Amino acid sequence: MSSKAGGESTLTVLLALAVNLAIAIMKAIAGVITGSAAMMAEAAHSVADTFTEGLLLTALRRSDRPADRRHPFGYGKDRYFWSLLAAVSIFVSGAVFAFYEGFRTVFGESAEQTSPGVGYAVLAIAFALESVSFAQALRQVRRGAREEGRSVLAFLRVSDDPTLKTVFFEDSAALVGLLLAFGGLGLHHLTGSAVWDGVASLLIGLLLAIAAYVLAGTNRGLLIGRQADPRLVRAVWGYLREVPEVEQVVDLLTMAVGTDRVLLCARLDFDDALSAADLERACVRIDAELRERWSDLDEVFLEPVPRTDRELRSRVLARYGDLL
Repeated sequence: MSSKAGGESTLTVLLALAVNLAIAIMKAIAGVITGSAAMMAEAAHSVADTFTEGLLLTALRRSDRPADRRHPFGYGKDRYFWSLLAAVSIFVSGAVFAFYEGFRTVFGESAEQTSPGVGYAVLAIAFALESVSFAQALRQVRRGAREEGRSVLAFLRVSDDPTLKTVFFEDSAALVGLLLAFGGLGLHHLTGSAVWDGVASLLIGLLLAIAAYVLAGTNRGLLIGRQADPRLVRAVWGYLREVPEVEQVVDLLTMAVGTDRVLLCARLDFDDALSAADLERACVRIDAELRERWSDLDEVFLEPVPRTDRELRSRVLARYGDLL
């Protein structure tokens, strides 16, 4: 990942951390004053978001360490691990507490609402602050989508930067959660029934659970070892097919080993007329040209193989089917 992109991701996370910490304190105070379950659920939501930003900062710092003997492919996947913990934090710290507050309010004794104006004011301030953090995350997402020629949704689906995706989803959920809390607080105020407050808290818990599930699934896939961007794979395949010394691309394996870092292994059937020295020079040139064209390629391995090898072909067909 470029230093500019990495710095922008850090700025996005730091801004979200500062905003969520301030909002969590305000919501907790307002929750105690108003007795609103939805407000307390939102306070837990912001506390969870604050912990999440701390974990994401850890992810950014630890994943930037250079490769060493114990980790020859670097520490890029550390970002996926800490981002997975961030998703768990959203569920455990936010969703579980919101569900508890919701069930307690709906099925327990009715609580009297006091000073709802304080709750409205805090929610309005929180919405304004969250909008600042969301605008920064959205701006970075749009820039990334524009650079790759994709829609925002397509960019989020294939992006290998879990920190940006986590902040974007987290801020989106925060804005929706504030609207739900406002609705619960307002309906409780108008009707005198705390059930609306409890329902809003349950909906906030469901919202956080969905966000945590989506983010956990993304990071799980990256930790297991997800293929690189399909457009990159197709482009590399097309390039290798046009290399003069290559008769056929037998197999092409890629894996994201970090944000904007891809491991590539290409099994190629070279021209049998090449001498050993010619083959070595061709591999060195192909490696250099691949890295020059696609900066995301972090490690490149080229393996000369015969395309007639039955065992190899059976493994390739088992992985891709008859698409080849």
